[in-house]
Amino acid sequence: MSCQIVGVGHCCYDFLCTVEQYPPEDGSTHILQIEHQGGGAAGTALVASSRLGIPSGIIASWGNDETGRLIREGFEDENVCVTGAEIVPGGQSCVSYVMVHPENGTRTKFPCRDVLPPLHWSEAQKELLRGADVLHLDGTRYENALRAAQLARSYGVTVSLDGCTVQPDNEKNLALVGLTDILIMNARYPFRVAGTDDTEKALRYFAALGPRVVITTGGSQGCTALIDGKLCRFPAYSVQTVDTTGAGDVFHGAFLAAWLRKMDLPDCIRYASAASALKCTKMGGRAGIPTHEAVLAFLQSRV
Repeated sequence: MSCQIVGVGHCCYDFLCTVEQYPPEDGSTHILQIEHQGGGAAGTALVASSRLGIPSGIIASWGNDETGRLIREGFEDENVCVTGAEIVPGGQSCVSYVMVHPENGTRTKFPCRDVLPPLHWSEAQKELLRGADVLHLDGTRYENALRAAQLARSYGVTVSLDGCTVQPDNEKNLALVGLTDILIMNARYPFRVAGTDDTEKALRYFAALGPRVVITTGGSQGCTALIDGKLCRFPAYSVQTVDTTGAGDVFHGAFLAAWLRKMDLPDCIRYASAASALKCTKMGGRAGIPTHEAVLAFLQSRV
């Protein structure tokens, strides 16, 4: 299968619990509802791009346990190519427990650490990456992300980075950013890596390192981008929020889907914002991901 977008990064399985309220330490609360579905930053971004009509594949590893089977089936059900997956005998696949606040849809995550070995980079994995238009990274497992970015650069593949994982050694963060073409960061990453609390200074700092696209997202506060040397702000779309889990991941996948459809940068941002907002109307990171047609209809309704 030929994939326009190939992702390298975190894949897990989420158990989502809607709770009555957040309890104090050593307290308790009732679980009102439990759902489960695939998760992980890169994994969910690839599911989003696939559902939005862009052929997508994942290069990642998981164990040969029951959780690993669920992770794989979650990708296959969404037509995400898994030929680049490494199945680790005896490995423990990643699980995440997510507590969702029913009043505003905010979530608190309890993920297990990824203890699987680094990717081996087989010829099949390299071939999958070589044939892609875009590599999408979430920065987890730094050695995997750095090697993927280096390979993508050597193949002439555009590199997209979800700026969400910060390494203690900031030189590592800067090295990865220097290999990136599309940098979309969460609200904390720019300040921690650029070392400033000024958004404009941070975005200009990153732009000087090489990325052609520099954006920071802020959930309900919308996002900010540096476009043609100017700071541009884009408001978030208002929806009835059920759960914000995976909203940023969907933004990434949707942005790349729009980018590959040759939309201009402001329209890519609006398209990604709409897809992310629609995701938030359902529980979990993936259940609410819309189709391309649904995003266009939503945008048309907001004109």
